[in-house]
Amino acid sequence: MAVNARWKKLPWIATTGVVVGLALVLLLWPRAPENAPSTPRDVPRVAVPVVAPPPPSAEPVPGADASAAVAENAELAEQPGTPEPPPPDQAPQLHPVDLASLREKLPDNLYWELGAPTKDPEVLKRREDDAKRWNDLYGKVLSGSATEEEVRRYYEHRRRVSEDFITFAGAVLTEYGDRLPEQERGLYELSINMHRTRLAELPGQEQDALARRQVQEQRREAWRRGQQTP
Repeated sequence: MAVNARWKKLPWIATTGVVVGLALVLLLWPRAPENAPSTPRDVPRVAVPVVAPPPPSAEPVPGADASAAVAENAELAEQPGTPEPPPPDQAPQLHPVDLASLREKLPDNLYWELGAPTKDPEVLKRREDDAKRWNDLYGKVLSGSATEEEVRRYYEHRRRVSEDFITFAGAVLTEYGDRLPEQERGLYELSINMHRTRLAELPGQEQDALARRQVQEQRREAWRRGQQTP
């Protein structure tokens, strides 16, 4: 039963992380498993002699009926040496979303830079460095120490990230939504709604940041004048 359960999980095993990644930038992409186990389709059933003792991990049950133990060992003896392939309706399937096709249609989308799945250490390091750089700039924006150009650059980046992820998720739903599991489709829709909410909030956040910067600049100017007063 463990083998069959594993086969049943394979078709969508990569989908669980997809959109959780998009939640950071609010979407992560699933992919089909890379090393799906292969099993010969026509394997002759090999008669395995009945072994009386139970497996080492099995604990004897006090008072157990001896006939039950014999029946259990007989059932084990009938198991083939190699598991049979699952029925056709349980065979692993490829995930319906074609990332290569989407990349051709959306080559400049920030999803590929920020959210696409990868194990490339250089790409991962670049993402880490970029995240730190934008986080440091956000600290300056919050403290009011960023220049006006830095404030506007930060919020323009935030705006583009949300717009690109909405575009990417929308393309997935338009082209593959009818073939996606309901839960995964719902996560893409949630991601779109969250980014739309963020876009609606950005203008006010940007104005607040510029106002903080102006207050800080006035304080610094007042301090400089105080230092110059005899």
